[in-house]
Amino acid sequence: MFKKFFDKLTGKNKEESVEKNHEEKVDEAVDGHEHSSLEEVDFIEMDPEDIEMDSQEMEKYFEDLEVDSVEDSTEAEEVEEEIVEEIVEEKIEEDIIETVEEVIEEIEPIKVAETVEEEVVEAKPKFNLFSRLKEGLLKTKSGITDRVDHLLKSYKKIDEDLFEELEEILITSDMGVQTTMEIVEDLKERVRKEKISDPLEVKQLLMDKITEILEELPDSKINIEPSPAIILVVGVNGVGKTTSIGKMAYRFKSEGKKVLLAAGDTFRAAAIDQLKIWGDRVGVDVIRHQEESDPAAVIYDAIQAAKARNTDVLICDTAGRLHNKKNLMNELGKIFKVVDREYENASKEVLLVLDATTGQNAVQQAKTFKEVANISGLILTKLDGTAKGGVIVGISRELNVPVKLIGVGEKMEDLQEFNPQSFVKAIFGEA
Repeated sequence: MFKKFFDKLTGKNKEESVEKNHEEKVDEAVDGHEHSSLEEVDFIEMDPEDIEMDSQEMEKYFEDLEVDSVEDSTEAEEVEEEIVEEIVEEKIEEDIIETVEEVIEEIEPIKVAETVEEEVVEAKPKFNLFSRLKEGLLKTKSGITDRVDHLLKSYKKIDEDLFEELEEILITSDMGVQTTMEIVEDLKERVRKEKISDPLEVKQLLMDKITEILEELPDSKINIEPSPAIILVVGVNGVGKTTSIGKMAYRFKSEGKKVLLAAGDTFRAAAIDQLKIWGDRVGVDVIRHQEESDPAAVIYDAIQAAKARNTDVLICDTAGRLHNKKNLMNELGKIFKVVDREYENASKEVLLVLDATTGQNAVQQAKTFKEVANISGLILTKLDGTAKGGVIVGISRELNVPVKLIGVGEKMEDLQEFNPQSFVKAIFGEA
């Protein structure tokens, strides 16, 4: 479009430019007259489509130039040239204005269309985290809520049998025996005090109790402020540790943070390459050594790189072996010493990644890691593939460690911050 506009201005779409055309006509007109005064030059014959001017306009030009008569034919030609030059310039200016108006007429509909398109794009619904959470927790919902709903609808009154069946549902949803007993006893007490007789009202009491348990824990937000921050990620092999690191990197980078990864799990086959793939996918660098090198040395180099690059968040993968607790303790102990010595002023997090599908095994893993590391938060993965999401409640209560992130799908944004109220609403099918 703008090439067309440029061509119109330069005259490329015409056989000759307006100015050249006018100059040729002027030359022909002057050559055809051998007059000694302007009185003998009535008018220069020119195409009226090119220059719209009559004799009166010509006389006006003479008046402007304050020329009454010219005796010398050379002076007459010079005056003619000045007059025609002004006419040509005026005509060119008119042509440009006309061309611009034409281009504007062509552009306006496009601009309007672009504006409409922008409004449509802005009107598109943004990614809804709660909707994605509900979608990811469908199987968890079917494992807890659907069974609870069916139970409460099958009873006409609240009695001991109802509580026994509810207890069974909660235990089999991986809330743990101890946590389940606490929940059921609390429900019984509230039913008695509030004199509740409708079984359907027990569901709201259950939701309130689970929310209360989850909200009793320390802050569930990841501590990365003020920067710099370092996050050490621990967990056994196969729980989704490396994938969680990649998704965390994506999350922080999307928030405008400068992120760096450290491939400290040097013993698991292909762990370094897997983290490098995630780094490339997200667009962040990965500090790495050869396989079977010292994990603490990798973390040391990563910290120096983070300092040099003014990195906001350094996320470190660590060894995932659990078969020998002594070796695990030694490896993690060396890493923690390096972090304390080299990154003393950094905000710190030690996050344990657990596979929610493993149920009570996840609880045992958490207890073991808590013995060798100061765990500050949990990441529960694969909640989209389990019908036993109650493990979040059980782990939180038994370990008194907050769940900070949950994985509810395969997409980058499916690793979400854990919000107790949103979680309870999602698994109980609330809006």
